[in-house]
Amino acid sequence: MGLTLTEKILLAHTNKKSISAGEFIDTDIDLALGNDITAPIAIAKFKAARAKTVFNKNKVVLILDHFTPNKDAQSARQCRMLEDFAGEFKLRHFYPLGRGGIEHVLLPELGLVLPGSLIIGADSHTCTYGALGAFSTGIGSTDLAAAWITGKVWLRVPETIKFIYTGRLNKWVGGKDLILYTIGDIGVSGALYKAMEFSGPVIKRLSMAGRFTMCNMAIEAGGKSGIIEPDETTREYISSVAGHTPHATRQKLYKSDKDAKYYDIKEYDVSKLEPQVACPHLPGNVKPVSKLKKVKIDQAVIGSCTNGRMPDLMLAAKVLKGKKASSRVRLLIFPGTQQIYRRALKAGLVQTFMKAGAVVCPPTCGPCLGGHMGVLGDNEVAIATTNRNFRGRMGALSSKVYLANPAVAAASAIKGRIAHPEEI
Repeated sequence: MGLTLTEKILLAHTNKKSISAGEFIDTDIDLALGNDITAPIAIAKFKAARAKTVFNKNKVVLILDHFTPNKDAQSARQCRMLEDFAGEFKLRHFYPLGRGGIEHVLLPELGLVLPGSLIIGADSHTCTYGALGAFSTGIGSTDLAAAWITGKVWLRVPETIKFIYTGRLNKWVGGKDLILYTIGDIGVSGALYKAMEFSGPVIKRLSMAGRFTMCNMAIEAGGKSGIIEPDETTREYISSVAGHTPHATRQKLYKSDKDAKYYDIKEYDVSKLEPQVACPHLPGNVKPVSKLKKVKIDQAVIGSCTNGRMPDLMLAAKVLKGKKASSRVRLLIFPGTQQIYRRALKAGLVQTFMKAGAVVCPPTCGPCLGGHMGVLGDNEVAIATTNRNFRGRMGALSSKVYLANPAVAAASAIKGRIAHPEEI
């Protein structure tokens, strides 16, 4: 019996000759990631274990992105903990405010994520990196501390569900709509502890930004990971970010065997798919945008680790150019990294956003987790390009969040209600 893409990567990170789904294994790791919310707990556990050093100072990554710029004294203390830890152990990859961005946008941009690598992070959306043909998954802070000490992580080999997308995508439909439609079909626990392998001709034609979006939201279906087989699009992206560094030589382009065993295979013809919107209070409560035109909004958020990349901002700017956001809608734009912010400024996108009445914010998770810089008040309604819309996720328990792609969010900001981009 052949192996899936996920099984091949996991096997390559063990000293075993074979593995199978359901088996518990110890694996070597290529990167271990923590942020300003999860890493302080890991640091405390690391010190409680009386560890003398990290397993590899080049493979531990710390990023300040959730409550930064610091929203209060406590968040400032947590950020300082990471800065001190990075300095104490001379970590190569520490990215504070002004030199980094949102972790799951930043790491691929830096060329740190390569096909065939195994990455863990104390953040559930670590599954984003599967877009580059890596196995990546979220873990707890205590497990992160153990990984910093040992360089290993304990896993159960996940079964794989293969998703095949056929047909041609319509205008304004992209990766966000594909993953929302998929979660709407299988439910928020439809891929519980499964690897979600996205494939088919539609995926072959999908941009890297769209692929990152899809894998980012695998966790919203309960997935252990999301993953896409590396291809020419992958190679071009890797070449653009890491092609001239020695690090790039360590990539492994695995493919699933033709006789690999899958838990299930789902096939979707997406030729008639219109932009999708996840309604409160679950990412699986999905409806076509045309069914929601009476929903008024108070806030629109464009950005996050799901849709804060340059193509996402370009799509939003295409809709907003020459238009104004409704006077009763707060429009917030969050570029994913400092580099993306600079590119957006150079390309004139920031000017387009500001002319439309938007506030362009620094790269931060901000309101996505109800942190700061856009928290919702009582009974307020937001449309966002983020990944979760749980009750109270973005602020008050009585508030509501609708999830959509950047074009829909931009169109909705203009109309003051949920709107299809074709209305603009």
